[in-house]
Amino acid sequence: GESSLQSPENVQVHVVNTNFTLSWDYSGSEPNVTFSAEFQWPGLEDTGWQELPGCQAVSAPGCDFSSAISEYYDAHYVRVRARAGPLLSPWSQPLEMVPEHLAQIGPPGLELQSTNGVMKIKVSPPEANQRKKMWIDDLSFKYNLVFWENSSHAQVQRKNIFPVDTIDDLAPDSTYCFKVQANLPLEGKQGLFSPISCVKTTQKVADLLCATNLSVLALNMKFHLLWSNQENQEVNYNVQYLYGFQKKLNDDYSDKWRSVPGCENITSTCCNFSSIITTTGFYYLRVQARGHNKSCFSREIKVDPLKTNGIGPPGVRLDLSDTLLHIIISPPGGPENEVMRDHYDLSYRILYWKNSSDKEEEVKQKEVKQTIAMVPDVSPSSLYCVKVQAFSEPYNKSSAYSQQECIHTPAGSRLPLLIFGIFMGALLVVLLVATPLVFVLYQAYNKIKYVFFPSCQPPLNIEGFGTQPFSSPYLPAAEEPVENCCVIESMITEEGNEIDFTAYKHSKQSSRDSGNYSNDNNSSGSKGSKETLEKEIM
Repeated sequence: GESSLQSPENVQVHVVNTNFTLSWDYSGSEPNVTFSAEFQWPGLEDTGWQELPGCQAVSAPGCDFSSAISEYYDAHYVRVRARAGPLLSPWSQPLEMVPEHLAQIGPPGLELQSTNGVMKIKVSPPEANQRKKMWIDDLSFKYNLVFWENSSHAQVQRKNIFPVDTIDDLAPDSTYCFKVQANLPLEGKQGLFSPISCVKTTQKVADLLCATNLSVLALNMKFHLLWSNQENQEVNYNVQYLYGFQKKLNDDYSDKWRSVPGCENITSTCCNFSSIITTTGFYYLRVQARGHNKSCFSREIKVDPLKTNGIGPPGVRLDLSDTLLHIIISPPGGPENEVMRDHYDLSYRILYWKNSSDKEEEVKQKEVKQTIAMVPDVSPSSLYCVKVQAFSEPYNKSSAYSQQECIHTPAGSRLPLLIFGIFMGALLVVLLVATPLVFVLYQAYNKIKYVFFPSCQPPLNIEGFGTQPFSSPYLPAAEEPVENCCVIESMITEEGNEIDFTAYKHSKQSSRDSGNYSNDNNSSGSKGSKETLEKEIM
C-alpha cells in the first residue's frame, strides 16, 4: 500500500494483573483512520510478526490484548500502524516489554462488618478466583488499610492488616470509610487501592464478664499473661493462643485457637504460657471468660517472643589471684537457659570501683563479650565492688544491673618471699628423694661391676693350668670349667704313686680368696702331677 500516513507515536503498554492494554498517539487528521498492531516473542520467531488479537482495525488509539499474552516472564515486541482506505503508515518503532516487569498489582477485594463496636475486615487477594494469575503466591501480599471517619474533621489513619482482621476503638454510631491496597515489599511493588467502602459502626455493649487490660510480663523467656477482672463474682477463664502465621492465610482462623496447657478453667487472673513459646514466629493470645451461662472473649494481644521478652540481670562471682581481680559472670536465666545465651548475642557492661571510706573512688567501666573478665593491679587491703549489666545490641535490650558484689583483697603482697619459700621447699624435697636414690644406684653399680667385671686377676700358675680359661666362682656350677677337671679324684702312675688332685682343687678355689701362693712343695707337686698326667695321657 501507499505510505502517505504518519506513524503512530508514543506506543505504550499498560498491565494490571493479567490485563494488557496497548495505547498510542496519532497526530494525523485523515478521516476514517484505523489502527492495527502486531507482536512477536521468542515462541514466534520462526513465524515472524503476528497479528495482535484484539488490536486489528480499531478506530480508537488503544486496544485490549489480554487474550494474546500467556508468558509473563518473556520479552515481547509490539508495533502499530495506521490505515486510511488504501493508505498505510509505516510501522511504529517496535516496543519491547516484559509483562511481569510492567505489571501493576490490581485492587484487592474488601468486605466490612460492624459488630458490637468492632469493625471486622476481610480482604481477598487481587486475583482471587481467576484462572490466569500474574501473582502466583497470594500469601506474599501485605495489605495496607486506609480509613477515616466520614466527617468534616476526618483524620486519615493507616494500618497494616491481615487478610482477616479487626479494627477496634472506632467511634460508635459513626460512618467510617475504608480502602485497601496489596503490596509486594520484596519486589518493590505497590498495588492499586480498592474502591472506597463506607460502613456505619454499631454501639458497643459493655460486658462486665470480659477480661480487660491484658498485658504480658516476660523475663528470661518466662512468659506470664495478666488481666483484670471486672466482676467481684467468681469467673472461670480459659486462655487461648493462635500461631501468628495462621493470620497470614486467606482462610478464616476462628476455629484455629488452642487452649494454653495449665490455663483452662482457672479462677486466677494470671497464666504462665512459657510452655507454648518457641523462638520462631509469633503468637496471639486472648482470654475467654465464662460465667452466668455466657462467655466473652477479650481483645487479642500479640506476643513476639524475642522482642517481648526482657533480659534479667546476670549473676556475678568474684575471685582473687595475686594482683588480679577475676569477675565470673553467669548469663541471665542461668547457664541452662540456652535461648538467652544463643539468640541475644549478649555483651556485659561491668562497673567496678574501690570502696574506700576516706575518699570517693572513680567508678570504672569495661565491656566484654566473654563471661570472665579480669581487673589488674588491685591494691592490697582494699575493698573492691562490682556490678554487671547484660545487653543485646541486635535487639536493643539491656538488663538491670546485678546486685553489688564486693571482695576484700589481702594485706601487702609477699609474693617474692612466697616464691622463694616454694623454691627452697621444692629443693629440699628433691634432695631428700634424690640422695637415697643415688646411693641405691651406686651400690647396684658396684655389685654389677664386681660380678661381671672383677678387678682382681688369678695367679699365673692357676691361670695357665691346662687350656681352660678362668671363671668366676659366682657363675653357676654347670658353667665352671673347673668341674671338667674334678671328675678324676686321683690316679696311679706307672711307678705306683698316687697323685692327689685335691690340693690342686683346693688351691684353685683358694686362689680367688687370697691371690698369694708360695713356691714350696705344693708348687712342685703340682708341676710333677701335671707332667705325670701328660705322660699318662700320651
